[in-house]
Amino acid sequence: MTNSTTFRVHALPAATLDTVRGTGRDAAGRPVEALRAGGGEPLRCCLRDADEGEELLLFGYAPPGAAGPYREIGPVFAHAAACPGPDPAGGHPPAWRGRPQVLRAYDRHGRICGGRLHDGTDPEGVIAELLADPTARELHSRNVVYGCFMFVVRRATG
Repeated sequence: MTNSTTFRVHALPAATLDTVRGTGRDAAGRPVEALRAGGGEPLRCCLRDADEGEELLLFGYAPPGAAGPYREIGPVFAHAAACPGPDPAGGHPPAWRGRPQVLRAYDRHGRICGGRLHDGTDPEGVIAELLADPTARELHSRNVVYGCFMFVVRRATG
């Protein structure tokens, strides 16, 4: 397993979540949908699956990157109220270890410059492999079945 200190995993930014919760609107200006979790919904605010009965929001989110043909808006789940967020260490989410994911690499222009499907057994190794490409600025993790954005991975600084 590769040392995870070479990268940091980032959940949805707190400012984005505050805006969505405060305005009730998503990245496309549509109303957010409030719902009670059935259990298992992947939460992009704290990078774990929801427990049955938790109050959630479902809304369209535009991952970071340059505007243009690669810009996407897709559905994500988050807690309806502010939560403690993910592990501050910024490693791969423990609750999602073993979950197959697609990792897409993006360059400084926001264009896809690589990617990989992985089975979830060594996400750190796949992340390190993709970030070894100097043109890769960040990685986006995506759900294999639905294609939804999960989180951003960037090189650790300092």
